[in-house]
Amino acid sequence: MRWPVLVLILLALVLQYPLWIGKGGWLRVWEVEKQLAAQKEGNRKLEQRNTGLEAEVRDLKTGYEAVEERARFELGLTKPDEIFVQTPQQK
Repeated sequence: MRWPVLVLILLALVLQYPLWIGKGGWLRVWEVEKQLAAQKEGNRKLEQRNTGLEAEVRDLKTGYEAVEERARFELGLTKPDEIFVQTPQQK
């Protein structure tokens, strides 16, 4: 009576191995789900960045205000008869 019970327990353990630790086991599924969640978060951040860049491109294509703003702040350009005053920033 003792041997059949031990054989059945051993057989149950052998059958459980692929379910938990094997190639398509639960441990691998959990790992892949974590990777998927991280990738989705990265994609969400990139989509937000792309949305902002699309809006900026649209502004640059449709109006001169965005181009003028960039020219003023990034390049320090001025219109004729304007005086440019720059104050140093404290750190």
